[in-house]
Amino acid sequence: MARFAGAGGRGSRGGGRGRGRRPHPGRGKPQAGHGAAIVDQEQSASYRPMGAALTIQEIAADKLTKIAEENWSTAVRSKAKAPAFKPSIVDQIYTTELNGDQDTAPKLKQVMLLEISQYLENYLWPNFDEATATYEHVMSIILMVNEKFRENVPAWDGFSQRENALPGFFNRVTTLKTGRQLRQHEKVSYLMFAINAFQSLENSAVRARVLKLASLPLWHALSEGRLQLELHAHEQLDKAWRRLAKRDAKAAQADQAHIPAAKQPEAVFLPDMLEEFLQVLDDVAPANDPDSMQEDTPPASDLITAQNKQKLLYCERFVEFLTDLLSQLPTRRFIRTLLEDRAILIKCRMSALFQHSQARLFVQLVDLFQFYMMFPIDDHTGDPVSDEDVTAAHYEKVQQVQRLFFKHVHKLRDLALANCGSVEKRDTLRKYLNLLEPQELKFLVTQQLRLVSEDDPWADRIDFLMEVMVSTYERRRFQTEVINELPLYPTESILWDENQVPDVHYTGQTCLALPKLNLQFLTFHDYLLRNFNLFRLEATYEIREDISDVIGRVGAYRDEDTDKVGFRGWARMAVPIDEFTIIEVRKPNVGENKPADVTADIVIDTSNMRGDIRSEWDETKQHDVLFLLTIRPPDQAELALMQQDGAEPHPAEKFGLAYVRGCEVMEVKDEEGGLMNDFTGRVRREDWHPPNGFRRTVTVAMDTAQYQMDINHMQAVKGEDLYGTFNLVMRRKPKENNFKAVLESIRDLMNEDTVMPDWLHDIFLGYGDPAQAKYTNMPADQLLQTIDFKDTFLDAAHVKESFPGNEVTVQNGTELAEPQRPFKVTFAQPPAEAQPDSKSAKKRKKKSAGAEETENGVAAAAEPVQPSQTLIAESYTPPDPGPYPQDKPPENPVRFTPVQVEAIKSGVQPGLTMVVGPPGTGKTDTAVQIMHVLYHNCPGQRTLLITHSNQALNDLFEKILERDVPARYLLRLGMGEQELATEMDFSRVGRVNAMLARRLELLAEVEKLARQFGVAEDVAYTCETAAHFWLLHVLSRWEKFLAQAQKKKTPDCIKDLFPFKAYFADAPETLFAGTDYEADLEKARGCWRHLRTMFQELEECRAFELLKGQADRVNYLMTKQAKIVAMTCTHAALKRREFLQLGLKYDNLLMEESAQILEIETFIPMLLQRQEDGYSRLKRVILIGDHHQLPPVVKNMAFQKYSHLDQSLFTRFIRLGTPYIQLNAQGRARPSISKLYNWRYQALGDLPSVSQQERFRKANAGLAYDYQFIDTPDFEGRGETVPVPYFFQNLAEAEYVVTLYQYMRLLGYPAEKISMLTTYNGQKALLKDVVERRCAHHPAFGVPHKIATVDKYQGQQNDYILLSLVRTRAVGHIRDVRRLVVALSRARLGLYIFGRAELFANCYELRPAMKQLLARPQQLHLHPSERVASCQRNLKTLGKPTIIPGLPELAGLVGQMAAQWEARAQQQATHMDTDAETPDDKSDAAGCPETASATDAATTSEVGATTAKHQVATAAAAGTSRAPGSKASAVTQDRTDAQEEAITSGAGEDATQSSDAVAGMSGAVEADEGPAVDANADASLSDVVADARASEAVAGVSTEPDSTSMDAVENRRQKKKKKATATS
Repeated sequence: MARFAGAGGRGSRGGGRGRGRRPHPGRGKPQAGHGAAIVDQEQSASYRPMGAALTIQEIAADKLTKIAEENWSTAVRSKAKAPAFKPSIVDQIYTTELNGDQDTAPKLKQVMLLEISQYLENYLWPNFDEATATYEHVMSIILMVNEKFRENVPAWDGFSQRENALPGFFNRVTTLKTGRQLRQHEKVSYLMFAINAFQSLENSAVRARVLKLASLPLWHALSEGRLQLELHAHEQLDKAWRRLAKRDAKAAQADQAHIPAAKQPEAVFLPDMLEEFLQVLDDVAPANDPDSMQEDTPPASDLITAQNKQKLLYCERFVEFLTDLLSQLPTRRFIRTLLEDRAILIKCRMSALFQHSQARLFVQLVDLFQFYMMFPIDDHTGDPVSDEDVTAAHYEKVQQVQRLFFKHVHKLRDLALANCGSVEKRDTLRKYLNLLEPQELKFLVTQQLRLVSEDDPWADRIDFLMEVMVSTYERRRFQTEVINELPLYPTESILWDENQVPDVHYTGQTCLALPKLNLQFLTFHDYLLRNFNLFRLEATYEIREDISDVIGRVGAYRDEDTDKVGFRGWARMAVPIDEFTIIEVRKPNVGENKPADVTADIVIDTSNMRGDIRSEWDETKQHDVLFLLTIRPPDQAELALMQQDGAEPHPAEKFGLAYVRGCEVMEVKDEEGGLMNDFTGRVRREDWHPPNGFRRTVTVAMDTAQYQMDINHMQAVKGEDLYGTFNLVMRRKPKENNFKAVLESIRDLMNEDTVMPDWLHDIFLGYGDPAQAKYTNMPADQLLQTIDFKDTFLDAAHVKESFPGNEVTVQNGTELAEPQRPFKVTFAQPPAEAQPDSKSAKKRKKKSAGAEETENGVAAAAEPVQPSQTLIAESYTPPDPGPYPQDKPPENPVRFTPVQVEAIKSGVQPGLTMVVGPPGTGKTDTAVQIMHVLYHNCPGQRTLLITHSNQALNDLFEKILERDVPARYLLRLGMGEQELATEMDFSRVGRVNAMLARRLELLAEVEKLARQFGVAEDVAYTCETAAHFWLLHVLSRWEKFLAQAQKKKTPDCIKDLFPFKAYFADAPETLFAGTDYEADLEKARGCWRHLRTMFQELEECRAFELLKGQADRVNYLMTKQAKIVAMTCTHAALKRREFLQLGLKYDNLLMEESAQILEIETFIPMLLQRQEDGYSRLKRVILIGDHHQLPPVVKNMAFQKYSHLDQSLFTRFIRLGTPYIQLNAQGRARPSISKLYNWRYQALGDLPSVSQQERFRKANAGLAYDYQFIDTPDFEGRGETVPVPYFFQNLAEAEYVVTLYQYMRLLGYPAEKISMLTTYNGQKALLKDVVERRCAHHPAFGVPHKIATVDKYQGQQNDYILLSLVRTRAVGHIRDVRRLVVALSRARLGLYIFGRAELFANCYELRPAMKQLLARPQQLHLHPSERVASCQRNLKTLGKPTIIPGLPELAGLVGQMAAQWEARAQQQATHMDTDAETPDDKSDAAGCPETASATDAATTSEVGATTAKHQVATAAAAGTSRAPGSKASAVTQDRTDAQEEAITSGAGEDATQSSDAVAGMSGAVEADEGPAVDANADASLSDVVADARASEAVAGVSTEPDSTSMDAVENRRQKKKKKATATS
């Protein structure tokens, strides 16, 4: 278990696994300077990581491509007479290209090429026949399926056309080995297919076949004694076994050719594989190898030969396979008993391979296998087993064996009489068992205890029998004990363990010692433990990258005279340690074996730092995590030894990193001991002063578990005290350094009894009926039969159209002629459904839920058709809220679609609501309306609002502010509150201050009212006195008034009797007309409601008046006052302990962007409150997202591909078949643009607005088409380049995109309406560089609204999108359809894509979109004479466009247009000097930003216009030939900007290139961190910069980019920032 959790142990010992070290991308190479972003094609082509995608040149040159074009290509299959299927071609390809007749595995290149050519979809599967298909045909299909899984593309979609043939295919697979001996690489492929199939239980066709292989007939392979024990223990299984036996006997009598059940595939498939595995396990590392048993044997190629490496891979994969089977309840149920009967775990641990120095990965996999073998769960019911039950069962088993010893084994009589505590010890058991003779021991184990079969080949080995006995009866530690003792900070042993924290370019060809996140989990503890380990390892990977960057910068060296380590360089994020001292080690708490606290002081010197960097260190906060490093740089001889045989040492070896330990900041002191960042309140605000001196003492808390492990190890091996060796301390950016708090939250959950609502429990674990949590299946007494939809419906017609298929009766409850909103809808009582009893509840987990597959491969939840119902919709007149305008609630302007109304209805009802929102379908508006309606229907309930990003949360929160939800009930937690576009402060402190300010305002109103009544004004001193005033004077007067009015009931009585006329004298309208009694009475009631609301608010303010401390007020606000609490998922994970301590309670959870949130970050917000008597308070869970867009960001590709860490809970629920509501009408993009991606969704249509509004019907000025794919050839012989690994750039596309942007700006397109997107960070940096040089300082152009990666732009949109696909040698990660959907759905009016047409046209996954894109010309079609302000061309009118063949022609056109603009600008500048512009002219110009920004130039000086002229000329010259700065580095930004974006952006390859590029990219990015200059860098960039600066110096001013003035929202944001700064 400790190794599973990544905590050292045997799995952490040194040494590689014998497969050679792979060079780390970006390491061992000279760091690039500012001029090295664009490298030669030869240099970029030389870097190609193992498993990289094929290039288009390699595809075209290979003979397989020619075979594909002749036999199964899309073109040849579309012909009238397609070529006939030739089995000989399949046999030949398998034999020659896939190494079917060789002992070596096929080359990955050939497998990839066949998969790309659609070999499976177009040739193998359409022509598969169970009866006639050859062995080569079946194996070819297996290899293609495996390759699809390796590439992370849908593997089973290709089988959907002939799904009825899938059972026959699986029959052939299960009998494939009959009478045939497979080669070793074929065995590996066969095993991989089994792994992939058993991991695809969501596919109903696959699930039906593979679960039969893990069913009850499997027990035919059990030993006779073990079978009887199991059947005796499980009565239901005994009955089922007897039925199977009777059925088999009848079938044998009826048909003599009947195959007995014990020999059918269901009974022999897995047992045969186990036998094969044990045979390979014995062969891979023979036990007679004298070196194999030595722990410290160095890796050597002669120990495990190249041929045996396939056997080693097979053994590793097989252990992975067994672990997968045990980690899913449907497959665990029967297979675990078989594995225990065969003692597979013990045989693995006793094998020679387990002791081999090159089998480190195998050892770690066996540890993971052992963990799931021993997992505490009832295999047949799925119920978790508590620690107490495990202990009771263990001692019961020990007592049983003691009774057996006492009765039948006299030699063990002493052991039988010993206490259980001694019997359960391994050494004691071995001591007594050694008293038995070999035959006696065998008889005991095989006959009396029936632990293994007597026929087992290992049964004659005494050491094996001894280990079986000891393993069965020894006491094991509980999982919680191990986790609680596990250090949370990574150490040097795990940081560079490639088996647990793989390098960035994981190819999927090998397995890893990692848990997997799939559809199902055994228990909540299993769920938490898997996520804990993966989250910890993902954080470890990020920390490793940061450490690698730092130790490469500091330039450590060893002084030959003093033998001390010094540092020549420096890094922003690290500083040398002057002193390190452990100052306190507290005694352990009761029951623990580690110190309670370990505190240390770190002394650093900041005198050599720049002021801004020193400030960053001085601003270190409490709970910040620091890392202590010990660096001992190797000498040249040691480096040469590391690099022998071409191996590249990892940074820890190269730079001599010896130790890494984490710690948490407690406080920081200056030279005089003054607290710099006081977190305890010991320093009063008026006593604070700036820090003295430059020496800082940082008091930190060490990890107590790690400290105890280090001390134990030091004593055991008599080693050095590593805590006296630290010489460098490293910090990380706060946003990236919150992993410890999240891990602590997960660990806390593992130590608690996790309680989920009953209706969500089984679904969450992946079992039971997927629809059981839908509101229609909830108990009738919990449902809302009548829902007040408030302003959801605009009119009565809207109500009727919102419930199609139902009979809607609209009742008019108002006095108006027609029903007006708001509406209440009463639903018919749902029919009573049979509730499952306790027995069926236990059986629910036996069902493996999964989503059905539709024809286009989109998973759809099977929902029963709801019968037609009669609904009663009643309009009503809302109570008059008061006479003032601010009393009137705002109304919803959105006409919700029927599907959106169903989502709102479902969200208001209890249970689980899943809403899939395709791009532009109004997910946010739907979420806001759910919150609005829920607040008014359940006013006493509290709702938690969670999103992934601050931006999405603020958007949602701002829209809620615009609805009828009082601001005093809203709370926004987290740092992103400052970005809210409102002048109000919704932070905790801000809300408290607002409540106190509101209290003063209301008391002033009370004083005014008291003055008018002639009452003493002291009634308005406090909320308490105001409450008495309410009862004695206000309420009594109102009751008296009502009584008098009801007596008179004359038209003018209200006007005469109303007691609050003086108070409401300032109402904007006359209160009482005196002509209608009822109307005047209703107005009087409105005034009364105003007063009642006022005093109600005062009552709510009373708590803030009584609580004197700010902390108490803040806590009360969060736990009692706020009805809607909003935060990000990260904030929820960080602050869980605080929320539990405060007693936070909530009833509903709404989560937006839920498809972008990690599983564990979705789970934690469900458990931010303590359980109530064993029950969860949670009533509703509303998940809104889109699983067809990008998943959560995971930077390490191995954790994505292998462990599926990027799987969100939302996506898993969809895969399980949970019913969901998919919004079906988009209102963002033109219908033509939405067709590019709506094929990915079922029945996604368009709202009428996108066809009716003028901006959607008009063509884009100057552009013939609203979308185009522009084929972009190489630029001067260059396509994509890779200056550092995974940092892809394409200069041609960057120039093309920027030139089109310039063209659009010259036509009058606003800059804020254009965004530039790309699929790689390298290209983003290049685009920013080109825009900075071409456009940023030019008044005609300016900068676009955003330059971002597709991954970072998810959730945002703009009118016009310019997209660069970058890649020219391989498709890259745009092959992920989810990324394609995001890229195509960001544009509203215009989408222009730049890429290599021939490359992307042949990609199977992109075909539906590329077919539409390539149906239009691949050359730009323009109308240069059109202008944005005057263009009236209809979208469908193409006109006579100007065809632009390529970039030079477009640049030439832009140059001509820029010259014309320049002339106009010069003329206006001259006119400005001779004749002052009138105010009217200026206002006209300011109101017309579409006039190519000429007015901006007119407002600048003449010298500014001259400078602009120089810059325009420079930009125009870039079109015909490469500009002087085109070789300049694209990475010319400060590290705090560019590198942060590079590290945190994207998933898939985008994440790998962004995160891994840190080591290689940082030299170019972090110019302020030390010299990093490339001698070969082109000097032209400096020339351009010098020219630009010289021009600005001559002009005396620097011209600013053209942009529109900030709107009111941005102004408010700026004010809030200034206010926050001033406050701090």
